[in-house]
Amino acid sequence: MSTAITHPPRHLPEPRAMLTLIKPITWFPPTWAFLCGAVSSGVALGAEWPMVLLGMILAGPIVCGMSQAANDWCDRHVDAINEPHRPIPSGRIPGRWGLYIALAMTALSLAVGWLLGPWGFGATVVGVIAAWAYSAEPVRLKRSGWWGPGLVGLSYEGLPWFTGAAVLLSGAPRFEIVAIAGLYALGAHGIMTLNDFKALEGDRQHGVRSLPVTLGPEVAARIACTVMALAQLLVVALLVIWGKPVHALAVFGLILVQLLAMRRLFRDPRRHAPWYNGTGVVLYVSGMMVSAFALRGLA
Repeated sequence: MSTAITHPPRHLPEPRAMLTLIKPITWFPPTWAFLCGAVSSGVALGAEWPMVLLGMILAGPIVCGMSQAANDWCDRHVDAINEPHRPIPSGRIPGRWGLYIALAMTALSLAVGWLLGPWGFGATVVGVIAAWAYSAEPVRLKRSGWWGPGLVGLSYEGLPWFTGAAVLLSGAPRFEIVAIAGLYALGAHGIMTLNDFKALEGDRQHGVRSLPVTLGPEVAARIACTVMALAQLLVVALLVIWGKPVHALAVFGLILVQLLAMRRLFRDPRRHAPWYNGTGVVLYVSGMMVSAFALRGLA
């Protein structure tokens, strides 16, 4: 069993560890989704770029960063097994500083969300609640291999997309925007399931019932990819129905390339899951932007 890598005792967090704690690599999906929402709204972005930029910063570095800090604090015992080099179990962020950082960023999220108006603030409240519900006891939806990835997919893709459109429209987005955002959020359930592969051993020991733990890596990988593919195929179907065949064809082409990548994933899911998350996901989010421009044309 792995043990935490210890560093000399500290009283204050190591600055570099604080950046590691909020995981900049995870900021891209919600930032991109907010931009997709802004594009899909049909509103001219030229005059609205300060609001769009603020929303992207809120969705990525602030709210997503806060969720990562909260997750690492709540997962510190699991991380001591899976990834003992992480900031909290390694001691580079000592004591309860991980919790203090998560709480401070929660307050910052709400303050910046307020600047985006009622729709932006309301969505920020939902995002903050979702982040803590995923990681913290007694709710800790992360324990479920179904509810946990679903909540993260909604928070990373669906909610930011909805927010980007709502902020620019100063009102509720139309049905087409909500439908496409919802489908991409559904498909992101598969992305989050594949992300669970890296924590397989620690999750098993600490009772986190992720799909790789409960069903095994092979079955979990096939379920994840099926969810991702079906969600995108429904997007293609809707784009065809709404008179956007060229955009539908582009998304379908991206799905075909993903299917080729999935074949490699299935050969050894535990080994290739990180590779697929860096390859197939790029194709997935590319389809999101194609769909956003299709929706823009419907405005």
